[in-house]
Amino acid sequence: GHAADYVEMQWLMLQQDEPDDFVIATGKQHSVKEVIETAGKQLGISIRWEGKGIREKGINKENNQTIVAVDPSYFRPTEVDNLLGDASKAREKLGWEPRISFEQLVSEMVTEDMKEAQKDNFCRQEGYKTYDHFE
Repeated sequence: GHAADYVEMQWLMLQQDEPDDFVIATGKQHSVKEVIETAGKQLGISIRWEGKGIREKGINKENNQTIVAVDPSYFRPTEVDNLLGDASKAREKLGWEPRISFEQLVSEMVTEDMKEAQKDNFCRQEGYKTYDHFE
């Protein structure tokens, strides 16, 4: 979920007369593939998936260029498959609902990353060193 939604929920929790425990969650699950496909769609890139597990990669359908691949150093074969929070108590007691959709969140992330990439590209064109902060 989006940080703005979570901060709003935290604020609502602090407004209560009695302390209580609440789960802050969207109640929706999204895979890494969904994030990549949603970002790709915003950029006009259709992705084809090849391989499985540590050998999986996403390929641009238009030009067959590999644009994303599993990094073995981050691969977790025993990952927990389902991490899904139930925020029904927050909804019922505080009236809280997340407002920013998954698609809006990914769109915001892509927009900000593109701004950074454009700045880096400009700096490189002008002969300045840039750092690979997207590693």
